[in-house]
Amino acid sequence: MEKWFNQIEKKEVWYIILPLLLVIPLLSFSNQMYGVFQGDIYQNLKLVIQVLIIVFTMAIAIQSYLVFSHLLSNQTLYIGNIFFIIALLELVSLFFSQSTEWGYMDESIHILMRVYLSIGFLLIILFKRQQLSMNYRLFTYGSSLLFVIVSISLVYMVSNILSEQLLVYIDNMVHLFAIILQIITIVIVSRYLKKMPKRSMWLISAAISLIVSDVFFIFSQDQNAIWDFSALIYQFLAFYFFLKAIYYTSVEKPFQQLLKIKKDLEQSQEELRFQAYHDDITLLPNEHLLLKTLKENLHDNQVQKAIIAIEIDRFAAIRSSIGISNSNKMMKLVAERIQAIVPPHYFATKLREGQFVIYINHVKTVEELLQFCLNLKSAMKDPLQVQLFSLNGNLNMGIALYEDKWTGEELLMHAQLAMREARQIPQRFLFYKPYMSKDIADRILLEQDLHNALANNEFYLDYQPQVNLKTGTIESVEALARWRHPTRGFVPPDVFIPIAEECGLIIPLGKWILETACMQAKTWEKQGLPPMKVAVNLSLGQLFQQDLVEMVEEILQRTKLTPKYLQLEITESMTMNIDQMTQLLHELKALGIQIAVDDFGTGYSSLSYLKDFPIDCLKIDRTFVRNVPHNPNDEALVSMIISMAKHLRLKVVAEGIEEVEQLSFLMDGGCDYIQGYLFSKPISPQQISETYTELHHHIDEVLTQLQYIEDYII
Repeated sequence: MEKWFNQIEKKEVWYIILPLLLVIPLLSFSNQMYGVFQGDIYQNLKLVIQVLIIVFTMAIAIQSYLVFSHLLSNQTLYIGNIFFIIALLELVSLFFSQSTEWGYMDESIHILMRVYLSIGFLLIILFKRQQLSMNYRLFTYGSSLLFVIVSISLVYMVSNILSEQLLVYIDNMVHLFAIILQIITIVIVSRYLKKMPKRSMWLISAAISLIVSDVFFIFSQDQNAIWDFSALIYQFLAFYFFLKAIYYTSVEKPFQQLLKIKKDLEQSQEELRFQAYHDDITLLPNEHLLLKTLKENLHDNQVQKAIIAIEIDRFAAIRSSIGISNSNKMMKLVAERIQAIVPPHYFATKLREGQFVIYINHVKTVEELLQFCLNLKSAMKDPLQVQLFSLNGNLNMGIALYEDKWTGEELLMHAQLAMREARQIPQRFLFYKPYMSKDIADRILLEQDLHNALANNEFYLDYQPQVNLKTGTIESVEALARWRHPTRGFVPPDVFIPIAEECGLIIPLGKWILETACMQAKTWEKQGLPPMKVAVNLSLGQLFQQDLVEMVEEILQRTKLTPKYLQLEITESMTMNIDQMTQLLHELKALGIQIAVDDFGTGYSSLSYLKDFPIDCLKIDRTFVRNVPHNPNDEALVSMIISMAKHLRLKVVAEGIEEVEQLSFLMDGGCDYIQGYLFSKPISPQQISETYTELHHHIDEVLTQLQYIEDYII
């Protein structure tokens, strides 16, 4: 009730209440008020009311006639016909009331109008709404005119027969009948209050006014009494309310709907404009608005302008690992941190490829830009929490200062080139230099070739043996990915692996490496070689791969490799999120495989992960071994790593051994495995099969030279 009542204006409520409240003084002071309307004043007022009734009924008829051409509604047409009939009868009644010769017919016409109005109004409400053709309009209005002529003829014939007392009795019965029909009408219309509150309110008000009018007509014993005049007033009010209902239905409501459609259209246009110029994830302005802004403002040479291009480091790999939904949430968190520190005169935007761009319309000093980059780096120190993932939000930033004759697209491209170059330096932000444009073209071509390399079987694996220093045997090998480009030849891993991580190809490439290495280990076993463990490096992107454990398990089952002969290597920099990594490594360990930490000592993470992770082996990075035994500091670090590993019951593999002196130092220190050119460079799987015996002869020669061979099994 409250909901539909709120749609009705207060002034409209008073239109209804005030006329009804007038009933009280009419009942209480009828005698006093009757004295006011004597003689010509009463007749003139009554005449005015009758004229107004004719005007209102004819207005309803004409309005319905005109509106029907648009609505084609049967209810609209029939309402117009009813009031057309009433208007004509009222006009005839007015003529008869002023004539002494025909005055006796006035009462009969009045009875006929009440019957037509009450029955017609009820029937129209009961009619089901349907569409009619335009031909019905002329037909029904023509029929109404004929109906009025017939009705007047019947009144003329009957009026001569009926006595005055009988007419009064019939008049009272008609008014009582009309009251009953109006009550039924109110009940029916009330059902539509919630659906059509205003229209229903006006129709109910009209019905109530007609009821009051009928009551007053019953009380009136004299056409010149106050009751008869009051009845005309309420009849006039009823027709006014009818007109309001018709006007609301045919004019006001459609106009309101038109206004609402216009407002919705304007809002939709505004939303479409917002969507066209804003990113739907971060709600920041997008590339279209950025380029539009650059086109309008860039060529104002009075002040220095700049663009800062920003990307999340290795975002493509992260997105392919954690999924689109989670990567979008990550992007939104990054956008919030950027917005939190962006000065008011900086214009922050978001590009389609997951990059942020900040346009500075007025650069006061270069130091201002550097300070902003430092502030942004500081704001991204805390990990980004996305569902169960705690992600590092390292950003790469490129800065380009505007120069004359550059377009907005060129300025943006130069900032992006600097951003790409910033991936290679610790500071992670860099100013654009002309040489960057030359290097990036080659990198883009290489990235395009990388997409086809896996499908074209351009990748292959070499394997570098790992020698057990206690037994002098090759018990494991490390699988190393190689790319033989059809035109460029050999492409180094340190060139194509970072590109694969950036563009998201590291996931399918990593799966291929893992499956190929497991198949090769099984092949050597079938060839009669002693079982050898194969070590495979995991990339950061693979660690975020949601089905990593299932993928490893499926590959082991398909290749039928015993899990203990597979070792997965993670780098120390991957251990930042200890909680997430602990759970993942325990799930991998549950498969029966080995876990190793590669490049140990080069990362920045806490050593506490050594006690939490299910690690089997530490691999000492070649940078520490290179200067042994010539550098006392490196000797101390290597000795400390070996000692710590022994206390934690971990095996130790030293990489990059090229000199006998390095080997001697490591053997004295208790290192378990050696990997390096001193024993063997990375070789093909066929070479390992064919030269397995020769490799061991070479190992024996080196170890015999040091006279340090003991039986030892891992």
